[in-house]
Amino acid sequence: MGLALPAESPSLWDTIQREAVAVAAAEPVLAPWMHEAIVNHNDLAGALAQLIAVAVGGSSAEKALTRRLAERAYRDDPSLIETATLDLRAPLDRDPACPGALHVLLHFKGYIALQAYRISHRLWESGRTEFARELHGRITQALHVCIHPSATIGSAVFIDHGTGVTIGEGVVIGDDTSILQDVTVSRSPGGQAGAPRIGRGVLLSAGAMVLGNVHIGDFAKIGAGSLVLASVPPGTTAVGVPARLVSRTPDPRPALNMDQSLP
Repeated sequence: MGLALPAESPSLWDTIQREAVAVAAAEPVLAPWMHEAIVNHNDLAGALAQLIAVAVGGSSAEKALTRRLAERAYRDDPSLIETATLDLRAPLDRDPACPGALHVLLHFKGYIALQAYRISHRLWESGRTEFARELHGRITQALHVCIHPSATIGSAVFIDHGTGVTIGEGVVIGDDTSILQDVTVSRSPGGQAGAPRIGRGVLLSAGAMVLGNVHIGDFAKIGAGSLVLASVPPGTTAVGVPARLVSRTPDPRPALNMDQSLP
């Protein structure tokens, strides 16, 4: 998964640092945090390692361990930062209320939870499943965003608000997807084999549930509060409990426009 786009843009990081310096000057009470979180770091990787450690929490020793774990992951696998940059650009492109990249880093817990998941997923893939589970549990408790480390999530994904989002074991989510609060994507509670597969550019509206061995096609839209128990064709809107197909989605890029209205 992933688009063939450039890795972290120096201009983006320069912009973030300038914004942090401006905030520190305008609000001196915030200056120590701006320096700890942003200004003292040379790149996005350093800042993310610090922000993930602070967000996940724990004792000073636990925070230091999380920070070192993230720093090593970013050093050993630069693609994590490429993906983090694409994820960072997603809310800038899709949320007209977003003030800027610094705001995403400091205040969008869905973004931080997603980057912490990516580290837990790397641990899972390398066979360190117990460590991955431990990090997953701490992320869930701290941020109220539950993403199983075995899930596979593409790039340029936007988790808006974040609270209550649950992505279960074995789920696959494609690039450019937008996910709002209280969304659940998981295996069927009835024990049906297989997990949901979400295509590219899908919009999962607030409170939607996608359960079981189903496929949501590219550029589909799932309405708010809907319960999806069957596959949804590409470019189609599904709404209701249980969800029914309403029509072809008139917007060919629903995840980018974040339009939750129904035809």
